[in-house]
Amino acid sequence: MTLAVIAGRGGLFVGLALLAIGLALPYLVYPVFAIQLVCFALVAVSFDLLLGFTGLLSFGHAMFFGGAGYVATILIARVGWTSFPAAVAAAVLYALVLSLAVGAVAVRRSGIYFAMVTLAIAQVQFFVAYELADLTGGENGIQIVTRGSLFGFSLENDRVFYYLALLITVLGVLFAIRVVSSPYGAVLAAMRENEQRARSIGYDTNRFKLGAFVMSGTLAGLAGAMFAIGNRLSGLDSVDWHLSGKIVMMTILGGIGTIFGPIVGAGLFESLEYYLSKGPLGDKTNFAMGLIFAAIILIARRGIVGEILHRVFASRRRLIEDEENPDRLIVGPLG
Repeated sequence: MTLAVIAGRGGLFVGLALLAIGLALPYLVYPVFAIQLVCFALVAVSFDLLLGFTGLLSFGHAMFFGGAGYVATILIARVGWTSFPAAVAAAVLYALVLSLAVGAVAVRRSGIYFAMVTLAIAQVQFFVAYELADLTGGENGIQIVTRGSLFGFSLENDRVFYYLALLITVLGVLFAIRVVSSPYGAVLAAMRENEQRARSIGYDTNRFKLGAFVMSGTLAGLAGAMFAIGNRLSGLDSVDWHLSGKIVMMTILGGIGTIFGPIVGAGLFESLEYYLSKGPLGDKTNFAMGLIFAAIILIARRGIVGEILHRVFASRRRLIEDEENPDRLIVGPLG
């Protein structure tokens, strides 16, 4: 059902609506905040690729997001790189290699043990970033004075950088849709439903899980590199376990296994956190967000987009069944 709603009219409508909002976003909110929103949207989609379509719950995705951000900003601030593609490519390569190494260890476990392994390794990276203060800036983080250039064009303008980030995010989302709609994605879905059965018919499930983990971690690294360069800063909060928890919450709020849902979840989470903290409930932001999220989950247990797509798909399925079986419809009393 999930693949059907992603590829169907309902999924297409949601995708086009999100794209329209994305195109207008830097004129509706502060452009740097808009950059943050699209970067979190991409990392949430990357996490959904792992949790929603493979069934693997990671509590360490911040290590790819923040780690890649550190690599990009260190290369710009310490080494003097001014090429945006080169800095991002190096950061993505770091995320790819790290996800391959972590995944090789983690995919041999499942359930809570998989989650704890990813969390533990992510915390190791956090303490490394804290201890290497001369390189990472420690508690103060590392700042950059330039975002570099793209093929000779400056990226200092916030809106120009936003639209570049939006383009990369759209390509990342299309890549995720292609993966889950492919035969590879069908195998991942089969493993999620019954891994033992998938293994019994000849699939090397660990290899498929590792592939999904690497793709997810690499996309998260891409999002983290854009986030750090867009904000001109990498800090410990980007590799902290709290950020991993935020990514999980974004995905659940929007709808696990929907691709588009995590985008909505990321936008909702970041917007609530940003605007509530600046309002009269500033000192009670976490309490207010907790109440709002609890209400959303109780009302829409599949997440916001997940519930919408499910209801649209279910109503269409009932309509088709009624057309194919007209005898099921009883118009009036029989007599």
